[in-house]
Amino acid sequence: MGPSKQTQWREEGEPKPTCHDGDGILKIAGVSLVADRDGALFWQEEGVLAVADLHLEKGSAFAVRGILLPPYDTAATLERLARVLARYAPRTVIALGDSFHDDNGPARILELDRAELGRLQHGRDWIWVAGNHDSKPIVGLGGISAATLAIGALLFRHQPDPMAPNGEIAGHLHPIARINGRGRIVSRRCFACDGRRIVMPAFGSYAGGLNVRDPAFTELFGGLSYKVYMLSGGRLYSVSAKRCL
Repeated sequence: MGPSKQTQWREEGEPKPTCHDGDGILKIAGVSLVADRDGALFWQEEGVLAVADLHLEKGSAFAVRGILLPPYDTAATLERLARVLARYAPRTVIALGDSFHDDNGPARILELDRAELGRLQHGRDWIWVAGNHDSKPIVGLGGISAATLAIGALLFRHQPDPMAPNGEIAGHLHPIARINGRGRIVSRRCFACDGRRIVMPAFGSYAGGLNVRDPAFTELFGGLSYKVYMLSGGRLYSVSAKRCL
């Protein structure tokens, strides 16, 4: 896997990726990506699909601390991920960090969920990018571990860096947008993008979120000159960050 088509795009013009009903196209560093209505990002020309912040085994992590949550988050997250993989059939999956809620998560995963993860990995490359919750390499669950991953014009990492060059795709911040929708406040997970970088929504069923008007976002993007793409009702809805509450 490599940037084999990048020069061709620059010389001949970039082909527009296929976009399913309900999805959207985000352009970053001259590359068009499909923003999926379930919160994944697909690079069609390279066959790469990225998801961020799966937070698998968050329920069991809380149970260890005596906080009881329904222990179904891993199964629910993998079920949604299976739906996305069936939609795009990627050759490579990049999990952008915090794939597990803690470093002991891989040891707690149920055999049924372990088997499902193996089924999803079958026949494709799988890269676990290190996060702050799962900083150690993930072993015994297939795939390979990496600190960051560069492919062509794009750099995939867990935590966004304000000093990063164009083309950064990251997670970590769990963006959520709040808008006034016909007299009521609507809050949804979202992508945040300004053409230079994309911050992806958390994919995990139990993952929380951070308001896109939080200083963590405005400092990263240098103000409110970015758009958010809200996941709602099986569709994406684009809105300026300035309109968010």
